[in-house]
Amino acid sequence: MTDPYNILGVSQSATDAEIKDAYRKLARKYHPDNYVNNPLAELATEKMKEINEAYDTIVAQRKNSSSQSSYNSSNYSYSSSSSSSSQFSDIRRLITTGRPMEAEELLDGVPNEKRDAEWYFLKGTVYYNRGWTDYAFQYFSTACQMNPTNQEYRAALQRMAYQRQHAYSYGRPQMNTGLSCCDICATLYCANCCCDCCGNGC
Repeated sequence: MTDPYNILGVSQSATDAEIKDAYRKLARKYHPDNYVNNPLAELATEKMKEINEAYDTIVAQRKNSSSQSSYNSSNYSYSSSSSSSSQFSDIRRLITTGRPMEAEELLDGVPNEKRDAEWYFLKGTVYYNRGWTDYAFQYFSTACQMNPTNQEYRAALQRMAYQRQHAYSYGRPQMNTGLSCCDICATLYCANCCCDCCGNGC
């Protein structure tokens, strides 16, 4: 296949965002739906196929390159969870820059035998950022079980536990009146007595 970067019209130093933007522009231009009942329909379909293959090739190449540079190191023992010494510093950068889906792709590429406590913590962070709080809680819990002395993991789990507790409280149907059940019953009893006094029983 021709150089996939040339097909998308970008350089090999282009960022992932630039590549994605170039792909979307070409896809909008050559999408077959734009060429219905058009003599160029077949040509557009071939072009769209070429664009898709080029984009998929670039994504796969970059994913493999990132995975190899990050995880094929002989020294892969667990270290401090701070980003400066983390074995997953590239994934942490993706998360902090608002790219959780790309971070998840790299996390999923880590072999099972190399998934340590930090892996579970970062996986939980990705799920938390995507709004999947139940999954996030499970992964934070696993991270804490694997390394119970890590303050970063414990803080994340405690924050999640607090949010889950309050979400449950707010989710229950209740009247925000500050009255207890006894207060309501007493009020109804008094109202009934007043009605009786007026000759109009409830």
